[in-house]
Amino acid sequence: MGGMQRTIYDEDHEAFRDSVREFLQRQVVPNLEEHQADKAIPRDFWIEAGKQGFLGLEVPEEYGGSAAGDYRFNAVLTEELSKVNMALPSCVGIHADICAPYLVHLTTDEQKQRWLPKFCTGELLSAIGMTEPSGGSDLAALRTTAVRDGDGFVLNGSKTFITNGYSADLVIVAARTTPEKKARGITLFGVPADAPGYSRGRKLDKVGQDESDTAELNFTDVRLTEADIIGELDNGFIHMMTWLPQERLGSAITNLAHARQILDETLVYVKERKAFGQPIGQFQHNKFLLADLVTRVEVTQAYVDQCVIAHTRGELTPIDAAKAKWWTAQVQNDVLDHCVQLHGGYGFMNEYRVARAWRDARVTKIWAGSNEIMKELIGRDLGL
Repeated sequence: MGGMQRTIYDEDHEAFRDSVREFLQRQVVPNLEEHQADKAIPRDFWIEAGKQGFLGLEVPEEYGGSAAGDYRFNAVLTEELSKVNMALPSCVGIHADICAPYLVHLTTDEQKQRWLPKFCTGELLSAIGMTEPSGGSDLAALRTTAVRDGDGFVLNGSKTFITNGYSADLVIVAARTTPEKKARGITLFGVPADAPGYSRGRKLDKVGQDESDTAELNFTDVRLTEADIIGELDNGFIHMMTWLPQERLGSAITNLAHARQILDETLVYVKERKAFGQPIGQFQHNKFLLADLVTRVEVTQAYVDQCVIAHTRGELTPIDAAKAKWWTAQVQNDVLDHCVQLHGGYGFMNEYRVARAWRDARVTKIWAGSNEIMKELIGRDLGL
């Protein structure tokens, strides 16, 4: 698919794109069926990604990162991962794009030394524990508690739908430290997976994204110290709000790159597949439909690219991130539903990429704040 020239990347970004693409073809694509069967991306993937410098884009050089200082490199990595499947950008994004800012911007020198070098090599895999069984998108209502005990804290509670949850070595956990202060009484802790009282539930059985390990996490009297606090005591909600726009932009980039890739593959398919004596893409209904889908994807790309530029400059607002997140999720799901239809019966077979892509995409209207929550935020911003 041609389309309007995108102008946000220069040759450094494109050279980086080539290296990501080459790595994925060599290291990932041949092993995708194993990943699905294991419901996990194996540790050797992370170690290799670390060697290539893909995990430390946000991390200062003194701790083993490359401190690119340019979000466009994150965006390129996310786009290329998304072309393979949705699970890769989900798992890598949680670690390198979502956890990284917390571990870089909110930590002490001692914590950086403790966590970041292995974070960059893939030896320490990270996850973030916000969502709870009872809460979903309502972060301010979380029930996990960290109760002061002497000079430390005792953590109790549970989290669910945690990407990387089964394999993570370090989880950033949001817990209530001062219950009476509600949202202003939440603290973030870095909880090591080997802490006594920390346990992983089962790997969750999802409709799609079989390759990503998603788990329930349980904390029973896990003892933590002041040295495990990430950021400021009782300021965790503000910390989460600070970094949510980046998470939502990452979702938007993923949604769109994933849909675009499958749409491109579908365009090839409709030129080859014949019915009633001609390629199915030439029937006027399908021709008009594909004209619609391609236009929708390209127009959306222009908005997402502007969000990437804004975020690279540190100017992306939570509201614009919310717009990009819900809109791309909607476009992605619409596009992939049509792609399934255009493949006919084959579109419903798991061995076809289009079928897996369609399943993988459904969650994007739910996670990182549901589409309804995004619209609520946008509506409030309009003074409604």
